[in-house]
Amino acid sequence: MHDIIIIGGGPAGISASLYTVRTGLSTLIISKGWGSLEKAENIQNYYGLQKDTNGKELLVNGIDQAKELGVEFIEDEVVSLSGFDGIIVEGLKGEYRSKALIIAMGAPRRKPPFKNLVGFEGMGISYCAACDGFFYRDKKIGVIGYNDYMAHEAVEIREISSDLTILTNGVDLNVSDKDKGKIEGIDIKEDKISGFYGDEFLKGVDFESGEKEEFDGIFIAYGSATGMEMALKTGLLTENGAITVDEKQCTNLPNIFAAGDCTGGFKQISTAVGEGAVAAKSAIEYVRNLG
Repeated sequence: MHDIIIIGGGPAGISASLYTVRTGLSTLIISKGWGSLEKAENIQNYYGLQKDTNGKELLVNGIDQAKELGVEFIEDEVVSLSGFDGIIVEGLKGEYRSKALIIAMGAPRRKPPFKNLVGFEGMGISYCAACDGFFYRDKKIGVIGYNDYMAHEAVEIREISSDLTILTNGVDLNVSDKDKGKIEGIDIKEDKISGFYGDEFLKGVDFESGEKEEFDGIFIAYGSATGMEMALKTGLLTENGAITVDEKQCTNLPNIFAAGDCTGGFKQISTAVGEGAVAAKSAIEYVRNLG
């Protein structure tokens, strides 16, 4: 078990790790990739820069700095976490445990451009099987996705209903050998989706072919899990598509903190670095108070 796990290897996560590891707390950063900063071609407006740099160079320098101080790094995709009695982070490659967690996963991705998606959110469309699956017990359910994250959600949904269909939206199924067996026997429909239909509540899915199919519930697991989806799984408060934090980067759960773009606000490197430092201070205090 680590003292602190940080999900996200961008400026907020790296900044937090520099503080936690220097206080002697074992720190693990779990990250699938480098995030949006890697694509920044030219960075000028950052404190202390004597010459222009780019996002990738800044990230590499930060990672090297953290590793030299003793921060551990694992490249893995997080698919689930729980945070009530200690932290359990489940990735595609393994399970990781800690006393406290800092979520620094960046901004949520854009939602799939399906017609009427937003209108049926909470009215038949959900992003969290663990949160909302109970309401669809023994009903007809679709899960939209194509990879291991989708497979993980499908396994949870399968526990509440055997009437389940995987909808890949025309994308080739890309599930690891480890998870292929878990979704064996589940119906798979590869047709491209145009949107959803219903009245007050969702009634079904419209396909680009013109076909319609009725569903009682749809779960979105498209691409990789985001900070928002992790927040929903653990009962964290959210507002306007961001994780709710106070001035100390504390969430409503005492052992989970958040920093960077996933908390909303001004999306700048300097802001992320500052929030990472504040989140680290709060996490350090929490772990030390455990005794």
